Amino acid sequence: MRTATRLPGSTMALCLASLALCGAALLSGCAMPAGGARGTDPSGVVLPSEESEARKRARVRLELASRYFDQGQTNVALEEVKLALATDPAFAEAFNLRALVYMRLNDLALAEESFRQAQRLSPRDPGTAHNYGWFLCQQRRYDQAVAQFAVAVENLTYTDKAKTWLAQGMCQQQAGQDVQAEQSLLRSYELDPANPITGYNLTQLLFKRGDLQRAQFYIRRINNSEYANAESLWLGIKVERSLGNRQAVEQLGTQLRNRFVQSREYMALERQAFDE
Repeated sequence: MRTATRLPGSTMALCLASLALCGAALLSGCAMPAGGARGTDPSGVVLPSEESEARKRARVRLELASRYFDQGQTNVALEEVKLALATDPAFAEAFNLRALVYMRLNDLALAEESFRQAQRLSPRDPGTAHNYGWFLCQQRRYDQAVAQFAVAVENLTYTDKAKTWLAQGMCQQQAGQDVQAEQSLLRSYELDPANPITGYNLTQLLFKRGDLQRAQFYIRRINNSEYANAESLWLGIKVERSLGNRQAVEQLGTQLRNRFVQSREYMALERQAFDE
C-alpha cells in the first residue's frame, strides 16, 4: 500500500493536489495506508504468503476502507477500519488509516492515539512516520515532526522519500526555518524534479530572500508545464518583474487574464498589488 499524505493547507498545495501527494505531496493514493509494509515486522518486509488468515481478511476490509476514504465517505471508512481491527487487533496499517480518518474528522486525540498504536506495532514503518510527522507539524510540534520524518527517510526500503522531504520542507517553512526548509525541498527536488509543489515552494523561499535567478528557474518550469495555475503565474509575474523582464511579465499577465480572470491573483495584478 502507498503512503497517504496530508499536505499543508495553502491554496497552491490544494490546486496542485491532483498530482502526487493527494496533494504531500505533498504530497500517491490519498487514503492508502503507509509505506508498503505488511505485518508487524519493523523492517516492513512481510510477504503476503506469510500473512495469517486473519490478517488477509483484515487487509480486504482495510483496502475497502481506503477506497471509501478516497471517495470522501469518511464515516463508512471508519466502520470498515473498525471491522479490520476487530478481525486483527495487531494490524498496524489499520491504525495508520484510522489516524487519517480521525484527522479528517478533526478528532485529534484519537488520531494521535491511533498513530502511536500503529508505531507500537510497527515502530519503523516509514509511511506511518511520514503521516504522524505531518500530523505533528499541523499541531506546531515541529521538532517532533522532523524526528518522525527522519524515521521515514532513514528507512532503506522506503520509496517515497521525495514526498517526505517535501512535507518536511513545508513544515519547516511553517516554523519559519527557511534555511532548513530550503535544504529539505532541494532534497525532494533532486528525487522528484517534476513535482510542481516542490518547485513552487522553493521559488517562494528563493524569491523571499532575493535569489531571483534561481527562483526564475523553478517557477518557469512550472509555468511552462500543465501544472501552471493562477498562483504559479502570479508568483512568476513577481519574479520576472523583480528581474526587470517586462516582456515575460506581460506574457504571464496575459495568461493569467485569459485563463484565470476571476482569480484573486488576477485582481491583484489589476491593482498592481505586487507587494501584498
